[in-house]
Amino acid sequence: MADHYYSNNPSASHDRKLWDTVLRGQTYRFVSDAGVFSKNGVDYGSRVLIEAIDVPSGASVLDVGCGYGPIGLTAARLAGESGHVTMIDVNSRAVELARENASVNGITNVTILQSDLFEGLGQERFHMVLTNPPIRAGKSTVHAIFEGAYERLLPGGTLWIVIQKKQGAPSAKEKLESLFGDVEEVTKDKGYRIFRAEKKI
Repeated sequence: MADHYYSNNPSASHDRKLWDTVLRGQTYRFVSDAGVFSKNGVDYGSRVLIEAIDVPSGASVLDVGCGYGPIGLTAARLAGESGHVTMIDVNSRAVELARENASVNGITNVTILQSDLFEGLGQERFHMVLTNPPIRAGKSTVHAIFEGAYERLLPGGTLWIVIQKKQGAPSAKEKLESLFGDVEEVTKDKGYRIFRAEKKI
């Protein structure tokens, strides 16, 4: 069976890449590798999400499906030293890369864990959940992320997601509305939609 970026332990031969990029006006250096999502550069959907998110100083944030770390590490800088970001991914190689990238960029207010969805988190709750969900893993997995995010949010907390219209944005919004009620479309860009859903107090 071929590897996917949502494999637990990718067997693809290593093909490490190193590059610099600018996110939210700050420069980051990222290491990536074969067997992880968007190994050649930060994908467009993640960039749209990164530009849209409103991370308050001091926020407790969860990045679901963190990959090698661009969303979570940007959120960590935005949250400041008093904030904290927990980054999770099922892919062991992605988790190792995210830890390396946190170190390379001098970002210390993060916890990076290998976890199949939310199982490794205990009972921790968050002000924000961010995700560029693994569409290719199937709708049931994506909806499980939405459901788990709702359970993990503190009252008044927000879930931010990016999803392409052609990859199921309408059904994703419908699922989010069934959980959260009102769902805001924050922005759209080249077919990508950013949805923000708030857990009512």
